[in-house]
Amino acid sequence: MSDLLERGRFLLPAVLLAALPFYLDAFWLRIGLFSMAAAIGAVGLGLLSGTAGQLSLGHAFFLAVGAYGYVWLAGDSGPGLPPAVALVLAVLLAGAAGGLFSPVAGRVKGVYLGVATLALVFLGHHVLLTADSVTGGFNGSSVPPLEIGSFAFDQGDDLTVLGVPFGAEERIWYLGLALFALTWFTARGLLRGRPGRALVALRDSETAAAVMGVHVARYRSAAFVVSSMYAGLAGVLLALSFRRVVPDYFSLALSVDYLAMIVIGGLGSVAGATAGAVFVTALPLLMTRYADQLPLVAAPGSGDGSIGPTEAARYLYGAAIVVILVFAPDGLTGLARRARARIARPRPPGPAPSDPGAAPRPPATAVRAKEHTP
Repeated sequence: MSDLLERGRFLLPAVLLAALPFYLDAFWLRIGLFSMAAAIGAVGLGLLSGTAGQLSLGHAFFLAVGAYGYVWLAGDSGPGLPPAVALVLAVLLAGAAGGLFSPVAGRVKGVYLGVATLALVFLGHHVLLTADSVTGGFNGSSVPPLEIGSFAFDQGDDLTVLGVPFGAEERIWYLGLALFALTWFTARGLLRGRPGRALVALRDSETAAAVMGVHVARYRSAAFVVSSMYAGLAGVLLALSFRRVVPDYFSLALSVDYLAMIVIGGLGSVAGATAGAVFVTALPLLMTRYADQLPLVAAPGSGDGSIGPTEAARYLYGAAIVVILVFAPDGLTGLARRARARIARPRPPGPAPSDPGAAPRPPATAVRAKEHTP
């Protein structure tokens, strides 16, 4: 029975997500695509910062490596590899970039590691602006569509499924679902296995972990490489969803957004990273669409001096971070866990509410006093 319930927990959401392209328009599908890409990157950062306890402010750099790596490898300016091969190589390229930085990650920790990764963002942004032949410079580059065999994930040929025209958003939606499912199950398997226990031991106490036989530097470096590969995969999916990459997107603000995702969702939790990614990603997009219906929020380009939807969204999830840290340090997953425990907690026995003639139950103090009366 428990196996059926466990399968149902994943099967029902999977069926629901697979059916959404038949009912939602392109705007909502784009929100879903951006959220799935953000969730993949947030899961990787959650493994690094939430499970291994390593602060990283350079996540945007590894997303840029994945996005621009795919564009260059599959584009005309690069070797022009098949897009599916370019996707895999872009993820490996992001992991290699994390591997080059891993000696620093293996020896530096805390705020010093955060400052070191912060340097990656500024260095990467400078390279993206100046390496025009590879990145396209300030204006960026168009993204080659992904093709697997004869099937292209773009607006190419007319494709209709059950009477619904399938454009680029609908096609990439299922690619995003497949990549997110791969991320979800590999990350959960990693956390539940020996590597996950070793990373948790490192986070709690490096001395105790070393005594138990955990190679501290090796596991810290491995966590950085795995997190970078997840970030590279997220960068590729973002590039395919945007269809154009520009250097200004991969800035420090993006790294801060990813930190907000894992803090709001709950550190060290795959489900929490996913929930935080959806919240942080969807909020500014929704506020932009409904800006004319929200108080104190100006529509983009109105120029009336009010707060723009992007700034308002940052204020809101900044306030959400403060509330989470004060009242629920374990994030949304902790709140959900406590809510489930409270619902499942059995009620103490007592008279049925429908029995008006039932005698009232004496208080516990009266029962104890009666027991001690000589």
